[in-house]
Amino acid sequence: MDVERTPLPGIGLRHVFVTHRGRRLGVVSHRDGRRDLVVYRRDDPDSAAETLVLTPEEANGLAELLGAARIVERLAELHRQVEGLVSEQIPITAGSPYDGRSLGDTRTRARTGASVVAVVRDREVIASPRPDFVFHAGDVVVAVGTAEGTAAVATILTDG
Repeated sequence: MDVERTPLPGIGLRHVFVTHRGRRLGVVSHRDGRRDLVVYRRDDPDSAAETLVLTPEEANGLAELLGAARIVERLAELHRQVEGLVSEQIPITAGSPYDGRSLGDTRTRARTGASVVAVVRDREVIASPRPDFVFHAGDVVVAVGTAEGTAAVATILTDG
C-alpha cells in the first residue's frame, strides 16, 4: 500500500492512501495531538466527504484496536519464518506473585531468553510494554521465544 505523506505548515502532517475499493482515506495529525480521520469524496479526491475528529486518547485507542490484529499476524509470520520460535499467551491470575508488580521485576528476558512482546488488558493491546509496566490480574501476557523459554516465562508469572 502506498501512503502519500504531506507536511501541512502550521498544522501538522497528512497521510493519505487509497483502499482496495478505490476510496481515498487520510489522517491529519495535528501538532496538539488531535487526529482527523478523513474520507475523501469519490468525485473530488481533494474534498472531504466525511471528517471524524479524534482526541489523542481516541486516536490511540483506535490505533490499538487496529494494531492488535497486526501483532497477531506478525507473530504468525515469524512462526512460519523462524523454526523453533513460538509464542505463548500467559494469564496473570489473582494469585500470581506478579499481580501488581512490574515487568522489570520478573527479569524474564535475562532469566529465560524469551521476550514479552505484548500484554492484553480488557481488549486493549499494549505492544512492547516497558519495564515499568505493572501487571494486573486478568492481563494476558504474550511471550515469544523458544518453547522452553516461553514455558519458563509462564512458570515465573504463575509461581515466581
